[in-house]
Amino acid sequence: MPTHYVGDEATQQALDTFIKLSRARKVIGDRTNRLLADYRLSESQFGTLEALYHLGPMYQSQIGEKLLVTGGNMTMVINNLEKRDLICRERATEDRRQMIVSLTDKGHKLIGELFPIHAQNILNLMSILDADEQDQLGQLCKILGKQTR
Repeated sequence: MPTHYVGDEATQQALDTFIKLSRARKVIGDRTNRLLADYRLSESQFGTLEALYHLGPMYQSQIGEKLLVTGGNMTMVINNLEKRDLICRERATEDRRQMIVSLTDKGHKLIGELFPIHAQNILNLMSILDADEQDQLGQLCKILGKQTR
């Protein structure tokens, strides 16, 4: 559905593009969130587990920066994962203000099981585009992401 805004052509095009991008994100988000819900995880919780799985222990603040999550929200995400014994955190010895977060054995097992399923789900979602289209979409999203920071 295009915008119903009546105005200059550039604004209408920008709004139409934004609507299409938002709808695509919603469809993809809904599909991935259904999978995550089966594991009782939010997107931020999954992103935290995935980052720790692939990158190893990290400062809590680094995880927040990677996921574009605020400090307060990151604390809530970490608290909830810790309650489920999926992660543990400890004070950094070199900077006692910093918390180092790492996966527990239970967390490592969960993300090790879930990530291949998630990757296949993403492959299925993106397969509607060929490789060149995926590259082009990736480049366009990268441009948008950099410009808005």
